[in-house]
Amino acid sequence: MEVQTIEKRGKSVDEAIKAALDELNCEIDDVVIEVIEEPTKGLLGLVKKPAVIKVSRREKPEEDVRRMLEDLLNKMKLEYRINNVEWDEGKVRINITGKDMGLLIGRKGETLNAVQFILGLIVNRNREEKVRVVLDVEDYRKKREESLEALALRLSDKVKKTRRNVVMRPMSSQERRVVHTILQGDPQITTYSLGDEPNRKVVISLKK
Repeated sequence: MEVQTIEKRGKSVDEAIKAALDELNCEIDDVVIEVIEEPTKGLLGLVKKPAVIKVSRREKPEEDVRRMLEDLLNKMKLEYRINNVEWDEGKVRINITGKDMGLLIGRKGETLNAVQFILGLIVNRNREEKVRVVLDVEDYRKKREESLEALALRLSDKVKKTRRNVVMRPMSSQERRVVHTILQGDPQITTYSLGDEPNRKVVISLKK
């Protein structure tokens, strides 16, 4: 999906901008404006040369992420369909469906994590406000998160009964975040990460 750009002329820069906004059907905060030529006046104040501007519609974060993801998946030569794109407080979540999606997921989600990481780097390369990208395939990650949440709750109950810490298996930063988040509201439980990547683990323990 290409960024929509138009060129407009007018007796003044403001007039050219208004014409561009009317054509794009958007507000001034939604566009990037480049003044190519200022207007010049001749005798009796008549406009000799009009103002020339270039106006580009500013992409919403989710549109930007989707466009870059499509470029990436096309280069991987996968048959896919982007099923859902959601934007929520600095995070873009995308779900993909299609043939051979197991190739995109990879062993224990390793390929999916790698593609998500690369996409995040590309999207945030020239962006002041960073965007967190969550890439999912046929709800694989969503189901995985639900499974991790259930496991974390079961293990927290075990910690309460045995009063002994539980160390979970090594997980990605995103999976560790799921565990921390689901247990952060428990007044009896605290969690922290231990070890170095890629073998960093979550420890579940009783609050002292």
